[in-house]
Amino acid sequence: MPAARLAVAAVLIATAVAAPASAQQPFRAGISDPVNTVLAWWMGEAGGFYAAQGLKVSVLNMEGGSRGATALQNGQIDVMHVGLSSVIRLNRGGGNLRLIGSLSNVVRFTFFSAPGVKTAADLKGGVIGVSTAGSESDTTVNLALARFGLKRADVTFKDLGGGPARLAAVKAGEVKATMLNEPFSTFAREQNVNVLVDLAAEQTPWLFSGIVVRKDSLAVARERENLKRFLKGTIEGNYLAVTNPRGAKEVLSKELYNTTLRTIDIAYDDFVRQSPLNIEPSQKGAENILAQFSGGSTRLVDYIDTSLLDEIKREGFIADMERKYNRR
Repeated sequence: MPAARLAVAAVLIATAVAAPASAQQPFRAGISDPVNTVLAWWMGEAGGFYAAQGLKVSVLNMEGGSRGATALQNGQIDVMHVGLSSVIRLNRGGGNLRLIGSLSNVVRFTFFSAPGVKTAADLKGGVIGVSTAGSESDTTVNLALARFGLKRADVTFKDLGGGPARLAAVKAGEVKATMLNEPFSTFAREQNVNVLVDLAAEQTPWLFSGIVVRKDSLAVARERENLKRFLKGTIEGNYLAVTNPRGAKEVLSKELYNTTLRTIDIAYDDFVRQSPLNIEPSQKGAENILAQFSGGSTRLVDYIDTSLLDEIKREGFIADMERKYNRR
C-alpha cells in the first residue's frame, strides 16, 4: 500500500470508534450509481462507523434508482439511495416506501445533448436517455424541457442504466440528451459534450438523493433499531467527509469511475457544497417533486418519515457530532 494511502487509512482508523466484538448484523444498502452523493456511506464504512453501530453494511450498485427502489419494495435490500420521485411513483402504484433521510436537497444534474442538438426543434421528437423510468434522471428532465417550451409528450424516454452508459449514448448520438451528475458531468465537459441546461448550478430545492426504506421496517423493533444505527453511521460519515478532505478524496478516488485529481476535487467540492450535514430532508424539495406528479396523495407523510432523525437529535447524537468534529 502506498505511503499516502497508509496515512489516510491511519487517519480514518484513528477517527473511528472501536467496533463491538459481537457479531454484526448484515445490512444491504443499494445505490443507483457510484456518484459523489454516496460519500457519506463510503465514509461510514471507511471510518468504521457502521461496524461501531453493530452493522455489517454491504453497498450494492442497483444500476438505477427506480430499479433499486423496486428491489427495496420486494425486500431484496434494506435501504436504497434514491430520490423522492421513485418513492412517489412506487407508492402511487401500491408500494409502501418512506424516505427517512436526505443525502442531497438540491438538483445535482446537468442536461447534456448529442452533437448538433442545441434547440427545441432539435430535441422535439427525440429520445432522452434516463437511468430508469421514474428516477430523478427522468423526473428532472421536466425542468429542462420547460426551458425549451417542451413537455414530456414531445419526446420519448429510454432506460439506459448508470452514468457511463448514458454518457456513451449521448456522445454517440444514440439519444438526443441525458442528465448526468458528478463525476460524469465533469467527464462530459472534459469530452466537450454540449451543455443544454446546467440545473446543478441553479441549486433548485429537490429531494434528489434520499435514504429510503420500507414503511413496515419502521414498525418492527429490531429493523427500526438497525435503521437508526445506519442513520447514525451515515451522519458521522458526513461529518468525517467534511472535516477530513484528504481522507474523503482518497475514498472517492477508490469508489468512483475513471477519476483524475481534478475530477476528485470537483466531486468533493460539489459534495461539501450541496450535502445536508445532518441528512435532514428539505420540505421545499419534496414539494417541488410532488408538483411534477398529477393525481394521488400530496401529503408528505405518505412519502417521508423523519421520526428516526427526530429521535437521533433528541437523544443528543447530533450535539455529540458537533462537539467531536468541532462543527458548532
